[in-house]
Amino acid sequence: MKCLFSVVAMLLAAQLVWSQDLDQTQQLDSVFIESKVKLDRRESGKVTTVISSDQLAAQQGSSLPQILNQVAGIEINGARSNAGQNLGYYIRGGRNRQVVIMVDGVQLNDPSSIANDFDLRLIPVSSVEQIEIIKGASSVLYGSGAAAAVISITTKSAAEKSISGQFASTLSSNRPVEEGSYRPAEIINSAQVGGTKNGFSYDLRLDHSFTDGISAVAAPEGVDPFEADIFNRYNTRLDLGYGFKKGPRFSRFVSNDKFKADFDDFSYLDADNRTISDQVRTGGNLTWNLGKGNLMINDSHSWLERETESGFPTRFESTSSTVDAYFSYPIIKSLTVVVGVNANWSRFSGFSVPFGETDLVETVSDDLARFDIIDPYLNMTYISDFGLNINAGVRMNNHSEYGQNWVYQINPSYRFDLGSGQLRVLGSYSTAYITPSLFQLYDPLYGNTDLEPEENRTIEGGVEYSIPGNIRISAVYFDRRDEQFVDFVTIDPELFIFEYQNIADEFSSSGVEVEASKTFGEKWLLTANYTYTDADQRFALRIPEHKVNARLSWTPIANLDLNLNFQYLSDRDDSFFNPDTFASETVVLDSFSLFDFGVGYSLCKEFRLLAGVTNIFNTEYEEIYRFQTPGRNLRFGFSLNL
Repeated sequence: MKCLFSVVAMLLAAQLVWSQDLDQTQQLDSVFIESKVKLDRRESGKVTTVISSDQLAAQQGSSLPQILNQVAGIEINGARSNAGQNLGYYIRGGRNRQVVIMVDGVQLNDPSSIANDFDLRLIPVSSVEQIEIIKGASSVLYGSGAAAAVISITTKSAAEKSISGQFASTLSSNRPVEEGSYRPAEIINSAQVGGTKNGFSYDLRLDHSFTDGISAVAAPEGVDPFEADIFNRYNTRLDLGYGFKKGPRFSRFVSNDKFKADFDDFSYLDADNRTISDQVRTGGNLTWNLGKGNLMINDSHSWLERETESGFPTRFESTSSTVDAYFSYPIIKSLTVVVGVNANWSRFSGFSVPFGETDLVETVSDDLARFDIIDPYLNMTYISDFGLNINAGVRMNNHSEYGQNWVYQINPSYRFDLGSGQLRVLGSYSTAYITPSLFQLYDPLYGNTDLEPEENRTIEGGVEYSIPGNIRISAVYFDRRDEQFVDFVTIDPELFIFEYQNIADEFSSSGVEVEASKTFGEKWLLTANYTYTDADQRFALRIPEHKVNARLSWTPIANLDLNLNFQYLSDRDDSFFNPDTFASETVVLDSFSLFDFGVGYSLCKEFRLLAGVTNIFNTEYEEIYRFQTPGRNLRFGFSLNL
């Protein structure tokens, strides 16, 4: 209590302190996402990444895309730009529509977006308990779109004691390379109150993020800097739950996530444009242990409105409901079967201003722009007592527009004991099915109702060697093939006629992901990963061929942590629309390296201070052609647990 009184006095005097401690993701000892059965790592047939609550807490002040960018094989384009920048999920050469985002066991999507993807800008890191990532085709368990990766996010649950509180705040500068001022320009606050008593749980969370300081588009050399573009987000969530002593456990939630993001004109001129995204979501889960078996039902229902304020104003309204219900049962000690059904109902309406008019009118009706998906699936996990493990499954996609389509996977692995360590050899063959989005089908300007689904297959092979508490190193080769790829095709550039079409060319992407971690004594930890991606040139825009992440951690004394982080991206191709030639042109973005430093110190069990410097050497670089990126910046913060 003496420490808490000291903390309160410090807060009254200082009001705000700030943080940056970029913690590299590590591999934990149990995984769930690849089979929907909790497995020990050594029984897994994949190199699955788990980002724990401690690692997330150490990165207080970082955005979710920035944290994911540290994982091997993942490039979240836009995470290093203005805070409101649109995000590209480039994983193993894939695109947004080939990556599934899950929250609390349910796939989330925006039916009105071009790629039917979920916007990670809506999620505050402070609400996340854990992230689990599996790469490769995973449509058997996670449905249409799970062709390149599945990112499964678990939100925080109520504390076990009757009442508790968590509070955190960070304040940072947000300056470009050429600006000298380190004035405060970003503030992130979070507050949580919750608890559990007599089986009943409650949890209320409030989050706010405001970022100023840099423009979306960088001003040309010799021109005064463009006006800063603001990103402003509010998050509110209430969870209620109840668990019977000898029965099911269920919970329900309701949340509202809203942000406003300024952006500039796509002709690379300063402009007062804005995107507003407002999502209301509700859902929950039911868990019931029935003898040896376990029943799980997860559901989510969202109402999303996106509005663009610009010279070409638009508004989209969409609804999406997803339910995933499955039953897992160990038939014998070595064989567990998962039987489930996944369903999604999506629809959207679009509004724009016709030429010569001033008011928004409906151009796409949800009476037409809708589809339903109901998929049964079966997955089996075999774990032998002599080292062989097999994960295999099949799913029947039932789409209201495209009928039935089968996908399947098989993922064997074998483990060997080598002295004090263990070697795992793993491989997999899996297929995926990606249906066109409602936007690609029904948009009045670019839509094409004759589109067919994309088909994908992924082959993986690799090894992992580990000594618990000492060293872990893995190397995985992947090869992806996409057929009937949906591309944005130019029909007539002079008349500005474009359309989404299936192209005859096969899209391929292959590469290698290497990950390693090593402890040195009790005070040093080195983690690193390297990704090589060889994607077909036509589809390799903004994807680095080589990418490296590394982190060195040092704990010189108890309660004090120091971290040095490094990231390197090789040259990348980008494209831009030339307003003079009315054609898309390709440009090469130079390679760059970034260094960050963070320090964290716990004054007591309840209170922790953090500070850091990002882009230490004030490196000037481009993540997206002509778009602004931050220079050297300072960040300080605190977290308080009661």
